Amino acid sequence: MAGGPEGTYAIGEISRLVDLSQRTIRYYEEIGLLHSVRRIENGKRVYTDHDVRRLKFINRLKVLGLSLAEMVELEKIYRKRHNNREILPKLLEILDARAAQIDERVAQLATLKKEIREYQQRLRNKVLQDATQEDPGTTGKEMRT
Repeated sequence: MAGGPEGTYAIGEISRLVDLSQRTIRYYEEIGLLHSVRRIENGKRVYTDHDVRRLKFINRLKVLGLSLAEMVELEKIYRKRHNNREILPKLLEILDARAAQIDERVAQLATLKKEIREYQQRLRNKVLQDATQEDPGTTGKEMRT
C-alpha cells in the first residue's frame, strides 16, 4: 500500500516493499539506476509505484546475474531512446553470455565432482587395505620376542 498521496513512499517503506536496504536504494540512485526519485520540501526522498517496479526489475536482473555496470549501461541506452528497441537485444546478448558462463561452470563442477568421487574411492580403498593388513588386538606393528 502507498504510504503517502498518490502512491508515494518514504525510503523506509519502499525498502521493505522491495527487500533492499535504504543504503542500497540510495546507491542505486547515485549510480543512475534510479533517476526519477523526487524530493519534497524538507529534502526527503519520495518514491512512486514506478520506482517500486524499477527496483523489483533491478532485483530480478541481479538474480539473473547482471552486474551493476551492465544495468547502468542498459539504463543509459534507455535514457537516450526511451524505448526497449535497443535494450532488449542488448539484454538478450548479456543473458546469452551469462547462460554460456553457467554452462561452462556446470561442466567444471561436474568434472570436479567426478575427481572428488574418484579420490574418495582411492582413499576408501587405502583405508580398507590398511585395516585388513593389521592384526586384531595389535597396533599394526609386529612385536619381536
